[in-house]
Amino acid sequence: MPTVFIPPMMRNYTDGVEHVQLEGKTLRQIVNALEERFPGTRRWLCEGDQLRPGVAAAIDGEVARMGLLQPVPPDSEVHFLPALSGG
Repeated sequence: MPTVFIPPMMRNYTDGVEHVQLEGKTLRQIVNALEERFPGTRRWLCEGDQLRPGVAAAIDGEVARMGLLQPVPPDSEVHFLPALSGG
């Protein structure tokens, strides 16, 4: 079962939970499972039917280039990466 790591900026939706194991074979299924467990997370991650601009996903250290269609192998690590700003 994939392990999803929650970025610090999103933990107010997860009551401080830093990572969670969720069922899902695609990034879309992972996002939907995350939303089911922690309402509000999908709105933070997605805009319509794709990841929001400024949010990337990495699966086992590789950026998900297929967006929500990206396959997620069993026992993977999924990280959501918000864009960083500053100078």
